[in-house]
Amino acid sequence: MDWLFSVPGGEGGGDGFARFLDGIGVLVQGSSTYEWVLEHEDLVAHPERWPEYYGARPTWVFTSRTLPVVPGADIRFATGQVASHWPQIRDAAGDRDVWVVGGGDLAGQFADAGLLDEIQVSVAPATLGSGKPLLPRRLGADRLQLAEVNRAGAFAELTYRVSPPSG
Repeated sequence: MDWLFSVPGGEGGGDGFARFLDGIGVLVQGSSTYEWVLEHEDLVAHPERWPEYYGARPTWVFTSRTLPVVPGADIRFATGQVASHWPQIRDAAGDRDVWVVGGGDLAGQFADAGLLDEIQVSVAPATLGSGKPLLPRRLGADRLQLAEVNRAGAFAELTYRVSPPSG
């Protein structure tokens, strides 16, 4: 992901991101995203950096493996279907949103279960020759409705409302 951080503003932050995080009550990550963040920020050795990114919010990590824990962080490991963990995730979020930070397949599982109501995509001024799909599911215009378009520095931010699957 070095390509992302080479784009001005790609390191995150700023007022818009701070406002976004204010509305988040719980984070959900897949194991690959969690491991990338641990390694990129050396969080096991420097747990004081966790709040810089995620604050005191509870974080669910969906994994089938045993992973290291960031000391002092509220990290809850989960296995199995996302729907079976949804009541605890939703309760922990309270009146705020749940942010599925990554990865794409995990977000797809939430979409399949009818638990994904919005997709926010930031488009960077960079092209990649290969890589993983953003969301490895086919969601068409019958399920996605463009709700908002914003410019944040060099990024285009797109927000889509997601309808639950039919049937």
